[in-house]
Amino acid sequence: MPRNQPIPGPDAGSFTATVSAITNAFGDPTRRGIYLFARSTERGVTAAQVATQFGLHPNVARHHLDRLAAGGYLEVAVERAEGSGAGRPSKHYRASSDGLPDVPVRTDDLMLTLLGRTLALLPREQAEAVAEEVGREYGATMAAGLTGNDLAAGQRSLRSALAAIADALSAHGFAAHTDQRNDQLRIVNNHCPFGDVAIEHPVICAVDRGMVKGMLESLYGGEATPSLQASLPQGDTFCATAV
Repeated sequence: MPRNQPIPGPDAGSFTATVSAITNAFGDPTRRGIYLFARSTERGVTAAQVATQFGLHPNVARHHLDRLAAGGYLEVAVERAEGSGAGRPSKHYRASSDGLPDVPVRTDDLMLTLLGRTLALLPREQAEAVAEEVGREYGATMAAGLTGNDLAAGQRSLRSALAAIADALSAHGFAAHTDQRNDQLRIVNNHCPFGDVAIEHPVICAVDRGMVKGMLESLYGGEATPSLQASLPQGDTFCATAV
């Protein structure tokens, strides 16, 4: 199906407007297109199909679909593809049979917006310090979940620690992976769960850096200082934290 093909039918305009209003509450227009795409097929769509249709990383596509499913907008069924025989089944996401649910108050979006505007009232250096410290404390908590109470037992090499951190960030919606550029290890995030709030208030990026710092302090036994190398608010196509 061609990208962004409209949904046929006489009520397509009003339906699209309704969906636009709902997904604007999510703060991510890509999710609107994904929902319309899933609704356009009776069988539903897979994360791989969405990734191809919208040019997304598969982890990002899966994140959007799971968010829509969690909100009741999509139903999930594990099925084998038609004609695939005994192949591995995959998740199919289709529009909920109950129709469009009531729009919930997106408390996470409201709190992020409040945080961004509050930090904007502070001097930039002070605001970044606050945001990074919040992220560092949360990162330490995430690391404790990975290693248990005995954090020393979880200390590992820098490369291994970064791989574990990338996995943990992906579980929180960052779609992260590690790479190496100019002899420097990096964590690259292909998706920002903070959405448009981070674009409007770049100081929130310090939360991400703090999360990496907090996990590194627990998982890695040596000295390492994370620094922001690329970010969406700076006009980059991804976010990268170098170590």
